[in-house]
Amino acid sequence: IKTKEMDVMLVGYARVSTDGQNLDRQIDALKAVGVDSRVLYQEKITGTKKDRPELQRMLKELNEGDVVIITDLTRISRSTKDLLDIIEKIKNKGASIRSLKDTWLDTTSNNPYNDFLLTVMSGLSQLERDLISQRTKEGLESAKARGRNGGRPSKQNAKGDVVKALADSGMKIVDIVKETGLSRSTVNRILRDSK
Repeated sequence: IKTKEMDVMLVGYARVSTDGQNLDRQIDALKAVGVDSRVLYQEKITGTKKDRPELQRMLKELNEGDVVIITDLTRISRSTKDLLDIIEKIKNKGASIRSLKDTWLDTTSNNPYNDFLLTVMSGLSQLERDLISQRTKEGLESAKARGRNGGRPSKQNAKGDVVKALADSGMKIVDIVKETGLSRSTVNRILRDSK
């Protein structure tokens, strides 16, 4: 599992928030860059929980020179502070981390600009998540003011109400897809049917 050219271990971490979600896309992407399934840590748990057993196990088992590979930073962290704490633990083990999607998240070289970019970009990612969350709340309040309750009469109706509320608040379809976990075609169908 050590790569021949660099003699480092590529260690993968994949996470989804709920049991109903699928890890396959992340696992395929991690294996495609050379992560062996024997060192691919995976779990189905919300990223907002501090106690993520597989993440903790991975951090404990890291060795000097290992490179943690993630598909994107939201898989390993949900806040800037959490991300910086995790990266500090990885660095303290003599290991590094690299994100496939967020190319600025790469501590494999000792470049001071990487640390600067890491801080700035993780702050921007946190801001984006906070703005999406704020727009979601505003959208739900807007829907409630129009007589649409955010309760769960049925899963499909609840998702439809959320999608409509988010769209009414001005959220882009790509962000609604991220926020709700629905496919783009489902979001488009809900919005088309609501007109």
